[in-house]
Amino acid sequence: MKVTLWGTRGSIPTPGPETAHYGGNTSCVHVIGDGGDQLVLDAGTGIRRLGDTFPRPGGRVDLLLSHLHMDHIQGLGFFAPLYDPDAEVHIWGPASTTLGLAQRLSRYLAPPLFPVLLRDLPCDLQLHEVPCGEFEIGAFRVRADMVCHPGPTVGYRIREGERVLCYLSDHEPALGMDGFELEKLEHGWVSGHALAEGADLLIHDTQYTSEEYRERVGWGHSSVSQCLTFARFARVEHLVAFHHDPARTDEALAELALRAAGQGDLPFRVTIGAEGDVFKL
Repeated sequence: MKVTLWGTRGSIPTPGPETAHYGGNTSCVHVIGDGGDQLVLDAGTGIRRLGDTFPRPGGRVDLLLSHLHMDHIQGLGFFAPLYDPDAEVHIWGPASTTLGLAQRLSRYLAPPLFPVLLRDLPCDLQLHEVPCGEFEIGAFRVRADMVCHPGPTVGYRIREGERVLCYLSDHEPALGMDGFELEKLEHGWVSGHALAEGADLLIHDTQYTSEEYRERVGWGHSSVSQCLTFARFARVEHLVAFHHDPARTDEALAELALRAAGQGDLPFRVTIGAEGDVFKL
């Protein structure tokens, strides 16, 4: 399994010289299986450049949306396979309590927000609502569960053979906890834990510093410290810090990396996610 980061930011994109190393595009991750099966996780602005790498005429590609906040679908209308009549595109994502996935996406792919209607896309488009239990996409075994973030939001656990990737791009497992300590987590249910348990690679929200989080409780994101605690609790092998604050410069993210490295003897690797990073499982 090969995992490539094409966008690592939250909120609006902020490309520029101050973000040249870590990148400024919003959430998008590309997964290629050993047999060539392809998954795309979220459709942030990074998906535009990713789409340009797909061959035409195209085959099948599966796009797994964690939720429909704008920063996670900003690039959807610019994803090249959607305009390829020979491409088979499957979009998986959550419905709401009142609208199905097709209706929710149609609100974005329609005027005045976008000139092309969802129903007019020339590809073979198929929509699937999650969570729906475990499902198979080629050689991948995928599980989607609801996680703690405002609005219908899912995380994904993706298995190929014995290797497991967990994707929790927007996640606040610390919500409602007085402190977020490993000892407390071991005695109760924690959002996202079943998805992340024992993962070889965990891509997880680390939008805030501890100081910033205190003023943003309930906004649906984690601090770096909370993410490290969660990763330790889930016993992952490698943590990739993701969904960076859009205002965080390369210099500030490098400082966060140093802070994470100073957290003690962590039982897993930590990488501050940057566009172009490639991980092989």
